[in-house]
Amino acid sequence: MPGPETNHDRAAIALNALAWTLGEPDRADRFLALTGIGPDELRRRIHDRALLAAVLAFLEGHEPDLIACAAALDVPPQALIAARMEMEA
Repeated sequence: MPGPETNHDRAAIALNALAWTLGEPDRADRFLALTGIGPDELRRRIHDRALLAAVLAFLEGHEPDLIACAAALDVPPQALIAARMEMEA
């Protein structure tokens, strides 16, 4: 059984969610179009909490993506939501 999540775990979840989001071209294009973030800015801000929160909010906005990402990362969807809330704090 996994131990309790820490802030580091939530940052790792958010980074993994970003990688998952960008791993499929149509989903990546949709994310970039909706957020207005370009590839260069994305590279510069990869560890920016606001950017990571935006990725997680993007996933929350489309439940099938939220559930698919959570399954791919082997975490409950609530972990992605908790990570977003942590990144926004």
